[in-house]
Amino acid sequence: MEILLIRHGQSEADILQVHEGRADYPLTELGRMQAKRLACRLNEHCPPDIIWTSTLKRAQETASILADEVGCMLIKEPSLMEYNNGVLAGLPREVAATKYPLPPGGRKPHERIQNGESEIEFRMRVETALSKILAESSAVVRIAIVSHGGTISNLLKALLQLPVHTNIRFPTGDTGMHIIRKNDEGLSVVSLNCSEHLYNM
Repeated sequence: MEILLIRHGQSEADILQVHEGRADYPLTELGRMQAKRLACRLNEHCPPDIIWTSTLKRAQETASILADEVGCMLIKEPSLMEYNNGVLAGLPREVAATKYPLPPGGRKPHERIQNGESEIEFRMRVETALSKILAESSAVVRIAIVSHGGTISNLLKALLQLPVHTNIRFPTGDTGMHIIRKNDEGLSVVSLNCSEHLYNM
């Protein structure tokens, strides 16, 4: 099986300089163009059989553009949503830094942000979603998962069996794509954060 992990395109939150997370902003026009560029690349080089998507607008819209171009099934999965950042969702970054500063040394993995979730809960949610997706997609050759930066980083950590508490991060740009191959012998990392489709934009 080939697994494509794809981040959504640029959203309005990027322009507004606010914390996104669970704040449900749509794509910008540039974000839609990015998704269309990626859709063409997928259709030409690695069309998925199924696309699983987060239910937040920016991911759903990206996934719909990809599915329409490729002509494949689209499945909505709420567990693929971004980190539940509670009180920070939709808050301007400058305001958040003053009103809800990080505690000295940062938040511990088990500590929840106010009205949100902890890093451990986030990882557990993502692991559960991944297990479900792999179990229900076992008969297909290639799947795509359209989600968010934090969720994708946790999906990669789960696939690579990295611990919850680690300094390793996997950043993903707008419509960036990671490709993983999974078979009986294990996992192969084919590429990370590929964004060739955005060249010359």
